[in-house]
Amino acid sequence: MKKSSIQTALMTGVAMASLASGSAVAKGNSQLSLESGAPQNVQQQFNQWMAGEQVEGRMERCYGIALAGENDCRAGAGTSCEGTSTVDFQGNAWTYTPKGSCEYITTPEGEAALKPLERNSA
Repeated sequence: MKKSSIQTALMTGVAMASLASGSAVAKGNSQLSLESGAPQNVQQQFNQWMAGEQVEGRMERCYGIALAGENDCRAGAGTSCEGTSTVDFQGNAWTYTPKGSCEYITTPEGEAALKPLERNSA
């Protein structure tokens, strides 16, 4: 019985570490673009992420980039988490992006941000 508890604790630790590293649930959408001045490494990671590939390294919360129902978490008052944004590019909904890329991402509604935006909030 002790062995089972240890195994459970280890599996929980692995799951928590995966979340802490910023394992993205949502991927980019075809309406996102990267500013031309983005560093080469940011461009490479952004392209991998947009293609739905696993991106190595840390991730960051990027607000205002998800399509409706495709955010990773937090979509304003009255919502819970993943997949709860109600409009495209909702300013208070975020998606994990490769660290350093958010400041270069643009959408049809404007720039992305590391903090909640006032636009398109449901």
